[in-house]
Amino acid sequence: MNKNITADLRYIGVDDPEQHLFESQYVTPDGMCYNSYVILDEKVAVMDTSDARTMDTWKANLAQVLQGRTPDYLIVHHLEPDHASGIAQVAALYPEMKIVCSAKAKQMMPQFFEDSIQENRVLAVKEGDALSLGRHTLQFIMAPMVHWPEVMVSYDVADRVLFSADGFGKFGVYDADADDWACEARRYYFNICGKYGQPVSTLLKKAAALDIQKILPLHGPVLEGEQLAEAVRLYTIWSAYEVETEGVFIAHASIHGNTAAAAERLVEILKAKGCPKVAISDLCRDDLGEAIEDAFRYGKMICLASSYDAGVFPPMYDFLHHLEIKAYQKRRVGLVENGSWAPSAAKTMRAMLEGMKQVEIIEPVVTLRGKMKEADLPLLEALAEAIL
Repeated sequence: MNKNITADLRYIGVDDPEQHLFESQYVTPDGMCYNSYVILDEKVAVMDTSDARTMDTWKANLAQVLQGRTPDYLIVHHLEPDHASGIAQVAALYPEMKIVCSAKAKQMMPQFFEDSIQENRVLAVKEGDALSLGRHTLQFIMAPMVHWPEVMVSYDVADRVLFSADGFGKFGVYDADADDWACEARRYYFNICGKYGQPVSTLLKKAAALDIQKILPLHGPVLEGEQLAEAVRLYTIWSAYEVETEGVFIAHASIHGNTAAAAERLVEILKAKGCPKVAISDLCRDDLGEAIEDAFRYGKMICLASSYDAGVFPPMYDFLHHLEIKAYQKRRVGLVENGSWAPSAAKTMRAMLEGMKQVEIIEPVVTLRGKMKEADLPLLEALAEAIL
């Protein structure tokens, strides 16, 4: 695939519709895209490569755009293999081409390519450095920990384009659901970049000083106009761990269905009390990445889990562990445990949540014993009232 982004900027990225498990953990039913671009000027710059699975197609796209020209520079914004697997291949194809990256990326490059790239071919740049291609000038902005330490982004002064690395990316192929960017971009952000809110916020402040007309991420569509403005608005909320949508997210992990029935009843209770939005996830069956997305999206959450081996049922433990490593914070959480003879889930859930920043546990903590009974409803009502 290749297309014109601007008069001198070509898209040479590749869709992989068969990539259904990104990073070996995130469900991607539509596949993934690996974005790459070429700036055709007095000098030619290739912006990133692609994933190893797609390199043959990527090289064909590159050759079609170059039409016999030789690239002067390969710009490496991010060294993760889904974008950088082709560095050694393209370096071998064009032995005069320089590789431009951050100092940290230059240091890390031998981890992936051993001695296949000569050090004198790698040009390390720092914050504020610029590279003239002719009409186009690339300004380099360091973005460490968005979401690797070597990440940088670049700004094309002529076309007012920001090459944003993994920032503003989304799951899916290049043109899939381009109008509904937020859904898969949110799941992508909180699962890939969620831990690194402060570095993302720092990058947003740097970007605010630029006149940006288009954002070109390494995954997902080109953002411009109202979609660009909305993406920046959401990233500002997400990076600050603020609440995007008023409502309650219910996450449950049920062994035999009794805890799940209580979760469904809580949905009814919350809606009856006027809760503006209630989302629910079965942690045993639904996509974990989507559950993590919803936990961050809403300001309030109720976790319901069966007790298990003097602790909590493992799907809930896994969910809370993921929230912990993604820096879940600034939220109010209610707890419901179920245990037939020795309820233990709430103690384990509380200990995990209290280790997170600014997470408030809402009382009452509800204990069920086996199947939910009419006598349990006042406690569920009280929890719903308290969390609202």
